[in-house]
Formats: sequence, C-alpha cells, structure tokens
Amino acid sequence: MKITTFNPLITTRDADAAIAIFEALGFENRHVKEGVGEENFTDTRMTDSNGFHVDVTHAPDELMMIRVNVDNLEEAIALLEAHGFHKAIHKVTHETIETFDTGSSKFSIMVSSSGIIFAVSQHTPED
Repeated sequence: MKITTFNPLITTRDADAAIAIFEALGFENRHVKEGVGEENFTDTRMTDSNGFHVDVTHAPDELMMIRVNVDNLEEAIALLEAHGFHKAIHKVTHETIETFDTGSSKFSIMVSSSGIIFAVSQHTPED
C-alpha cells in the first residue's frame, strides 16, 4: 500500500466560515464534491501555493480527521485494523459505517481506541 496524499479533513456545521479562514491563509478551492454518502455531505478540497491540502466537509458533526489517500483501500483497512482501528460507528443507529463509494473514490472512516480518526480513501478510475 502506498500513501498518495495526507492532509487534515474538517467536518463542521459551518463550512463557509471554515473555508473563509483557509482562504485568508492562502488556500483556494480545488474542487467541490456534493452528495457524498447517504447524508449528502458536501466536501470542499482546498490547496495552497505550497501544495498543501485541507478538506472542509459540511456535516452535522464537528470532527477533525486525517485524510489519507492510498492506492489500495483494502490493504489500508487491514493494516489499520491490525493496529487496533475499527470502522466508525453511526452515532444514531449504532451500526458500523461501511465503505462509501462516491463515484470517483471509495473511503472508510477508521477510528483508533485513542480517538485518532482517519478518512482513508482510494480514487477509483473513471469508466
């Protein structure tokens, strides 16, 4: 498994305010992905002139995650599980949150016992 990118991912109810802060720090919108997951989240990927990235997702929960893009999602999940991580649990239904398919990528939210949260993602080729 190879890591292809690694950056902060912020989920917040006030994505516009978070995006404005990063714009003031020199980040620009790279692209926006709407309708992510069953809850139709909106994710904004931002990049600065040094090539650093930050993702800001409009969602009902306030969370800080680390986005880790990899070339093999299944290997990444297996490695993290071997180190005590588990797939995230939905706070209302208490069911495991399975891998999402966004059309251009698939990802899983993995959580450690100490509270580290990784949003592990693999881009999928276009048909």
